[in-house]
Amino acid sequence: MEIDPQIVERISRKVSDMGGVANEAKIRSKLNLLINDLSIPADEAERMVTGESLKEVLKNSASGSQNAEFGKIADANPGDWVNIVGKVVSLSTPVSPAMSQTGIIADDSGAIRFVVWAKANAPTLELGSWYRLESATVDEYRGSPSMKIHSGTKIEEVDEVCTLIPQPVPISGIKPGIATVRVKVVQNWEPRHDRMMQTGMVGDETGSVKFVTWKDDSSTAVEEGKVYTIYYAGVDEYQGRLSLNFTGATILEEEGASLDVADGSTTLFGAFLNMGPGSGVIKRCPVEGCTRVLNRQNYCPDHEVQTDFRYDLRVTGVLDDGVSARNILMQREVVEAVTGITLDKAVEIVQSSPLGLDDVVDKLKEVMMGRYFRCRGSNLDGTVLVSSCEFVDYDSEKHAALINRASESVEVLQSAASDNQGGKD
Repeated sequence: MEIDPQIVERISRKVSDMGGVANEAKIRSKLNLLINDLSIPADEAERMVTGESLKEVLKNSASGSQNAEFGKIADANPGDWVNIVGKVVSLSTPVSPAMSQTGIIADDSGAIRFVVWAKANAPTLELGSWYRLESATVDEYRGSPSMKIHSGTKIEEVDEVCTLIPQPVPISGIKPGIATVRVKVVQNWEPRHDRMMQTGMVGDETGSVKFVTWKDDSSTAVEEGKVYTIYYAGVDEYQGRLSLNFTGATILEEEGASLDVADGSTTLFGAFLNMGPGSGVIKRCPVEGCTRVLNRQNYCPDHEVQTDFRYDLRVTGVLDDGVSARNILMQREVVEAVTGITLDKAVEIVQSSPLGLDDVVDKLKEVMMGRYFRCRGSNLDGTVLVSSCEFVDYDSEKHAALINRASESVEVLQSAASDNQGGKD
């Protein structure tokens, strides 16, 4: 795509108005990189190049020098062109053939994700080495800054600048980007994507947060109940919620350590109206670090057929109080306490009943469906992870509200069906 000369002219005029000397060839080269190589919209590319050009004018006027000035990683913001000196502290497998390398680079102020574009023909960055990078660009990925190394980036390996000792940040203080945390693994969940190695919840004294680890040669699994210091974990933001990404992070277990986790608890009241899929007796993969649920043929997506599986018991469902409905997840201990059906008893039913797994689900429904419960647990991504639950007495007023809510839903459906029929006539 040919660069619009009017864009070059507008940027050059602004540089001149600031007292600088516009280098139109350099401006055109930067625009070409952003628009044609990185597929950034022309108006956004113009904004980025204008901002960088004016920064150069200010720097040169202040220092009287044309030499590149190097800044701190913590000061890099989306839209910036940056010069930094940092250490490659993590490398991960690129998810696209357009990328030759991905990872994390850090200095004594912080860390940032980086991508080396395949078109850059850049030298390979080595884990643990320090580099001087000139004219890299910064954009935003999953709510956090991400540095791009392109054909215009100058790369030079340098001797070690300093010893990096990142300090853990409390969960309540994490923000999009990169963070080091000291956490306890509260729960491991079944991964919902074939590319996931692990997912679950971790926490510290200030709160809890979801984590995910994607399959990668550099990824390490964590075990439920243990305490770890996670160096250079990614902090992603999606729909206003933060999550930690442990892919490629340096994970050190603190053997024998304990950590009190703030429960961030919430209390729910309502009738149990739906038992979701995955309830009852489930089989988990026995491979260390894997908690995936096996299918009925005992197949694990990661480790294939597993004959030495381990049984578990859980319930997923919905509590409705007549005003709102909430998803809940009960693990083995809570299910046993609420229903009186132990894992051993459930396994006995599976092995002796012709209906097997379905018979256990039916017995759980007999105990729970339509009954009122008060549940306490942690709210995460719209699902309450129940830590304790109890039956509550029948309340006629609340029951009436629930019935009215159900009746209103039926009326809405009937009205919609009537309208559709009228349209057909």
